[in-house]
Amino acid sequence: MDYKILKTAYSEHIATIFINRPESMNALNSLFFKELNQLLDDISTRQDIRVLVISGEGKTFVAGADIAEMVGMNPQQAKEFSGIGQATFRRLEILEQPVIAAVNGFALGGGCELALACDIRIASSKARFGQPEVNLGLIPGYAGTQRLPRLGGLGNALFLLLSGNMITADQALQMGLVQQVGEPESLLTEVRELAVKIASRGPRAIKLVKQVARKGLMMDFDSGCQLESREFATLFEDEGIEGMQAFLEKRDPKWPD
Repeated sequence: MDYKILKTAYSEHIATIFINRPESMNALNSLFFKELNQLLDDISTRQDIRVLVISGEGKTFVAGADIAEMVGMNPQQAKEFSGIGQATFRRLEILEQPVIAAVNGFALGGGCELALACDIRIASSKARFGQPEVNLGLIPGYAGTQRLPRLGGLGNALFLLLSGNMITADQALQMGLVQQVGEPESLLTEVRELAVKIASRGPRAIKLVKQVARKGLMMDFDSGCQLESREFATLFEDEGIEGMQAFLEKRDPKWPD
């Protein structure tokens, strides 16, 4: 499928997409959400894709939502635009395949919210994060007020949300918002290495790790443990047996395609 905003590449069970709107620093508009939803429709049905990587073309990840599009909206239109963004980013969270954000530059406003909706965030040392909506008399619209406290703690979240300040990649790492910081020239290589490693593991196990961990966040601890036990047991029907036999036989496991 041809996209106007998204650039896509597929290899070794990994799908990589680049957001490509250089004229607006990759700002998120209605067409972006339409195209991302179409791409997720495709990826969600493909067993050959085991990891999704999202990055920005050029030196910017995503500078925010498209203010030029938002400025003409009335309250009802703004609510709908927020709802589309929230629903799309929620799809990244519940997508079976793990999603890695390769944050190569500015990740502000909607761009920060996009990164937060991914499962893992690897950042360039030149990346900058922030929720500057209050500078415009707005608040985040793509669940930034909900994900930031859950990932970085309430104090860190309110510091960013109330001040509108930008923080460095190292500060984001200290807050727990990113998992690793690398040099700009090696960012995609490091992300690729991680994606290949994840894609080489048991396909069903990888999907279940994401599913159980995310569902468990919404449960009490004991219910989460029960969920884990149930899904742990299902892997003894096929994939887990192959993995354990391969370990004992000192060979690479033969996962199903």
